[in-house]
Amino acid sequence: MKFKGTRKEYYKNSFNLELETGDAVVVESSTGGWDLGYISLSGDLVKLQMRKYKIDESSPMMKKVMRRATDNDMGRYEEGKGLEQETMIKARQIAYGVGLQMKISDVEYQGDRTKATFFYTAEGRVDFRELIKNLAHSFKIKVEMRQIGLRQEAGRLGGIGSCGRELCCSTWLTDFHSVPTTAARYQNLFLNPLKLSGQCGRLKCCLNYELDTYVEAIREFPDENIILKTAKGDCRIDKTDILKRIVWLKYFDDPTGKLFPLELSKFKQLVELNRDGILPTELEEHLSEAEAPVKEVEFKDTVGEERLDRFDQKRKKKKNNNSRNRRDQGPSQMQGNQPNPNQGPRNPNQNQGPRNPNPNQGPRNQNPNQGPNNPNQNQGPRNPNQGSQRNDNRNNPRRNNPRGNRPNNQGGENPQKPDA
Repeated sequence: MKFKGTRKEYYKNSFNLELETGDAVVVESSTGGWDLGYISLSGDLVKLQMRKYKIDESSPMMKKVMRRATDNDMGRYEEGKGLEQETMIKARQIAYGVGLQMKISDVEYQGDRTKATFFYTAEGRVDFRELIKNLAHSFKIKVEMRQIGLRQEAGRLGGIGSCGRELCCSTWLTDFHSVPTTAARYQNLFLNPLKLSGQCGRLKCCLNYELDTYVEAIREFPDENIILKTAKGDCRIDKTDILKRIVWLKYFDDPTGKLFPLELSKFKQLVELNRDGILPTELEEHLSEAEAPVKEVEFKDTVGEERLDRFDQKRKKKKNNNSRNRRDQGPSQMQGNQPNPNQGPRNPNQNQGPRNPNPNQGPRNQNPNQGPNNPNQNQGPRNPNQGSQRNDNRNNPRRNNPRGNRPNNQGGENPQKPDA
């Protein structure tokens, strides 16, 4: 039968009830009354487990299964479970008031709610006689105190381990064995307490699962203190890879500390040569095939297609040479490209000819005999008296130009608009 947490007990089906795994049944209690549990195993497998733990099936102390659990039994059982959290908090306050160095980690009510078991952890023995009186007076029930270890406490509370699964101690693990530190050393694990400890604060129980396999595999490896002599120098074992069966060697006189991987069988051959007085060559010639550099295989283009390894080649980034040239030029060479504020704006039409050195001559004229550019070149030569007439037209444009025609823009002057 399975109860709350990892507590399991054996019961006898004296009334030959048809029961299956997972059924809720009412069983006898050792202190009177009844309790409720679930069937976790039945049949001949139970007899094998009883032989393993040396439990006598014909013992008169063997408790019996009374009946199947009814709705009333389940309702009373659920009410007791609802009171466990509140009872545990109040019991901690009472234990603190008495001054006991203990921690009440869990409370379990019996199915008929006439008894409660208080599970606690402590470093040593605790005199809780006064505490039992206070608890019995406060809750009006029978009180049983049971001390458990840190692993059992983690199993009762439950949780999720670092592997992402529910804790083994709260699901299927019932026997808690001590986990020594050598279990991590045999498996070549780094002795980091934060990674090797579970929620209970002790070494993880899963370190014992593969320990026998590692111990058996290590027997084939030579002693780590053995020294291998070569023509280049003496070397020793730095580390071993048990699963890959590889030994990593290191020269004594090598300041770089480079490691050379050798297969276990090859290392044993070299050790036998040392015993015969033969010095092997350098370790570079005996490297394991797994660590040797892989030769590149060239794919021939037989069908006119591209290489199959074209995606493996890394693309080279194009370097920007403009920024590098600017840095090489320096500030003195870059001043020639900067505009001169005393020269004025740059002429966009640089390809039309040299710049006019005298800005007072007006616009450039390709024919020096014609004078300034005249948009109306078909009107004949320039009238020498036109300058004075132009001044008169400025003063009275209606008198000299009664028709209101626009005067010719000669000499680069701005035209005057007639008055409306």
